[in-house]
Amino acid sequence: MADNYVYVRELREQAHVPQNGILSQTLYDDGKTKVILFGFAPGQELSAHTAPFPAILTFLKGEAALKLGTDEKEAVEGTFVYMPPYLEHGVKAKTDVVMLLTMIKNP
Repeated sequence: MADNYVYVRELREQAHVPQNGILSQTLYDDGKTKVILFGFAPGQELSAHTAPFPAILTFLKGEAALKLGTDEKEAVEGTFVYMPPYLEHGVKAKTDVVMLLTMIKNP
């Protein structure tokens, strides 16, 4: 029955943090929900942008600076962020960062 679910025992071990750059792995995508695991090298950044659907960020490792609308926030291991549609957001890694992005395309 493995077709019915995705199982990753340890997300932090599954993520690959490059020496330079950002790596992403799509863990799940059924057209309604997409889950992507990111590995950021220190200093790497996803520049501020918007998306037309809600999204959730879960930080599994490291420290990052977040832009959430007009706010600047810090993210550390264990940080959870829910973002409504069209909220401008960006991420800049201060250290090696592992982050899980869940996009809810059809709520």
